[in-house]
Amino acid sequence: MVALTELEHDALVEIFNIGVGQAAAAMSGIVNEEVTMSVPSISFLSRSEAAQLLEAAHRNDTRNDTRTGGGAGNGERICGVSQHYDGAFSTEALLMFPENKSLEIVRLMVGEAVPLAELSGMEQEAMSEIGNIILNSCVGTLANIFQQELHGSLPVYHVGSSDEILDATGTRADTVVMMLHIDFILEKHQIHGYVAFILDVTALTDLKEQIDRYLQRTMGLPMGPQ
Repeated sequence: MVALTELEHDALVEIFNIGVGQAAAAMSGIVNEEVTMSVPSISFLSRSEAAQLLEAAHRNDTRNDTRTGGGAGNGERICGVSQHYDGAFSTEALLMFPENKSLEIVRLMVGEAVPLAELSGMEQEAMSEIGNIILNSCVGTLANIFQQELHGSLPVYHVGSSDEILDATGTRADTVVMMLHIDFILEKHQIHGYVAFILDVTALTDLKEQIDRYLQRTMGLPMGPQ
């Protein structure tokens, strides 16, 4: 696996925090509530490690919901929105929430007056819109800062286990999953989600090269070994 230096990793976290900050501003207008987002961590994982992380995170969310009286929910099913991007590097980007949390976000978007039965029917369209906002904000910020072009497909909605969603987005055993842990903090809610970028070795090498070029421009650093 191509490894990032500490400086490259910190630069990537900073870039994605700019992207989710733009997404938060757009989300605030949709849910009529102040939204802040941050990326506290980025990790590079194998496919199996990514699936295990998602399952563990959603089990933890389920336990927290039970303790706070929110109901057990279904910690095994994940709601995901994916988009494919090509350009400076090629990647499948994927936004994921536990299914019960995605309904919570949809409820914020449409208001309390909509019956639960109708809420489920709106979930796909609403989550696709949210996925498009967040993924395009992240990828658009990368493209602007790298001074490159990245072109995205239309969003695709998924519901299933972590393995099923990773399979649906073509995540092979030999690919690297760049996993962004995203904290969504709303006035009355705190929701944890993940954005994953599926990268093969070529795409990961291209990403590292783009980060090095960015650091060279902004800090006058020499290009790292390729």
